[in-house]
Amino acid sequence: MSGAEDRPTGQLTEAEAVAEWADLAQAVLAANTAYHRDDAPVLTDADYDRMKQRMVALEAAFPGIEAALAGPSPTALVGGPVAEGFRKITHRVAMLSLENAFDAEDVADFADRIRRFLNHAEALTFTAEPKIDGLSLSLRYVNGVLHYAATRGDGMVGEDVTANARTIADIPETLTGAPEVLEVRGEVYMSHPDFAALNERAATAGTRTFANPRNAAAGSLRQLDARITASRPLRFFAYAWGEVSAPLAPTQFQSIRRLADLGFQTNPHTVLCDGPEAMLTHYRLIERERATLGYDIDGVVYKVDDLGLQARLGYRSNTPRWAIAHKFPAELAWTELLGIDIQVGRTGALSPVARLKPVTVGGVVVQNATLHNEDYIAGRDSRGQMIRGGKDIRVGDWVQVYRAGDVIPKVADVDLTRRKPGSQPYAFPTECPDCGSHATREEGDSVRRCTGGLICPAQAVERLKHFVSRAAFDIEGLGAKQVEYFFADPTLPVRTPAEIFTLADRDAANPLQKLKHRDGFGEVSVTKLFAAIKAKRTIPLDRLIFALGIRHIGETSSGLLARHYGTWEAFIAAIDEAKDQSGPAWEELRATDGIGAVSARALVEALHPDSAERAEVDRLVSLLSIQPVAAARSDSPVAGKTVVFTGTLEKMTRAEAKARAEALGAKVAGSVSAKTDLVIAGPGAGSKIREATRLGVEVIDEDAWLRLIGA
Repeated sequence: MSGAEDRPTGQLTEAEAVAEWADLAQAVLAANTAYHRDDAPVLTDADYDRMKQRMVALEAAFPGIEAALAGPSPTALVGGPVAEGFRKITHRVAMLSLENAFDAEDVADFADRIRRFLNHAEALTFTAEPKIDGLSLSLRYVNGVLHYAATRGDGMVGEDVTANARTIADIPETLTGAPEVLEVRGEVYMSHPDFAALNERAATAGTRTFANPRNAAAGSLRQLDARITASRPLRFFAYAWGEVSAPLAPTQFQSIRRLADLGFQTNPHTVLCDGPEAMLTHYRLIERERATLGYDIDGVVYKVDDLGLQARLGYRSNTPRWAIAHKFPAELAWTELLGIDIQVGRTGALSPVARLKPVTVGGVVVQNATLHNEDYIAGRDSRGQMIRGGKDIRVGDWVQVYRAGDVIPKVADVDLTRRKPGSQPYAFPTECPDCGSHATREEGDSVRRCTGGLICPAQAVERLKHFVSRAAFDIEGLGAKQVEYFFADPTLPVRTPAEIFTLADRDAANPLQKLKHRDGFGEVSVTKLFAAIKAKRTIPLDRLIFALGIRHIGETSSGLLARHYGTWEAFIAAIDEAKDQSGPAWEELRATDGIGAVSARALVEALHPDSAERAEVDRLVSLLSIQPVAAARSDSPVAGKTVVFTGTLEKMTRAEAKARAEALGAKVAGSVSAKTDLVIAGPGAGSKIREATRLGVEVIDEDAWLRLIGA
């Protein structure tokens, strides 16, 4: 992936845009999980935001790019999987993430998009509030009594931290005058003075100190022992709500005041703004006062004030249309580059990592940074255009790094005046450092990849780690360290996913030392491990598809495929029929909403019936019971139907029409195929009408569509 100086989208071909989008999507998904689930970030906030910003630009310039890859943009995903050790709680109303803005133009565009979506010409009022850098929490009150507290988790399912939340002074146990059901959303944080005192006590006691207040707050709230949480100085700001049995107020601002009246701490820097200029004025004020607030923030959040308009605007897949987070710029520091290491990922990608002389950036000591790929090191983007003025990065250079939050920084620039005499350009390896296989770079790909495939131990280990990850099979007791142990073990090896499910039988038949007698194991832990493996023999279809680790197939597209095909048998039969990348099965796969050509090609190539990988998958599947996707139930007249919108809609925007159709249980496709049930055509419709006519697909106008759905 190239830096902020990427070539303008208008200069890209569609193939180039698709390739760049796919690489960015993979990095964003990995960073999401590392930050939200593991409290172990791998990217700076700024680098993460830059990737999302670039993806948005690509999507805007190439409207079909999401359909050509993996559906809704991975940047829209919320949080990460739930951590071990906590009871799971399903949120009645999803806890969503926010779209980001980075400059005044983005803020103005946010307001303009709202007007266009609503076809709204009247004045719009917004709230603006500091974006607290803490841990999101949902508090459910029933009849005025705290019922439970849950972290955001993956946005749909969170961790039950009720006992811990009760220890926070800012969280009331009871409410007077609240609706019968009230879910209060907010942020758990730690003030700067309390954080400093906590680290001072930890240093005196010889225990672990925290890198920053957010880590301290997250780690404190996620303690399995609530007594530890009680000893930590946690605070809570309320700023939103989930399920409510009765509205708090007609507007966002009045609702926040109502929460304050109920006894919650709300941010005193929340104000009303009459448009983008006022929003930016408040942003600049908060930015100037940031160091004096006494707690960490990383931007300002703007929300449409009128709750009626919020309801009309609704949601994208995982972000509200009526809110946006205006992020602050990153922080900078200079340090020496001591070395460059190459890490090999599960798809064979060779990723360079900078090893830095430790330096404090924004209060955190950092010593690793991403270098993205060989082009970035050489001072160019993947198309040969200069970045950083063409300056390459060499071992021994003094480099500028930046970060925002508790994350590995990015190398941003090089100080040539401090370059050592005789330094040599970095030679990016053309062979895999783990297996020695040739490392190639496909046309349009910004990453060099090992061609070793199944013989590459690094790829095999990383694929196994992915297979047992929480979003995939989530096998308790079989984490990254255990995967590495079994992969290297000569007597009880686990080098393919199928071998996980034969582990217990092979251990029982092992004439040498049993697993329970080995260092690091015991009878209880081994019994639990084997029981956990047995329990995961039954797996939902979407998790299985995701667990296979096929390039371009993430959680979102795995879910789309599972819903489309319903069963493993139907899915794999379609792949077999599409093996030559032609014919009806191939066209159906490509036309599946959110999949497209790139993802379809990756699936067919990876699961081709004659491939070695397919043989391993078949062996794995023979050991599993795969749960089909339950058919959606709805009394809507369009439930289960595939619809296509084309031309100009006059009664509502295309975005609102698509959202309405999906809410009624319909599948919205981007192109017409034999699987299409209905085409809704407005003025200006062209090729899709002709294709629908050729295929005998019913075509109706917008008025007929509105009558059909009862709008």
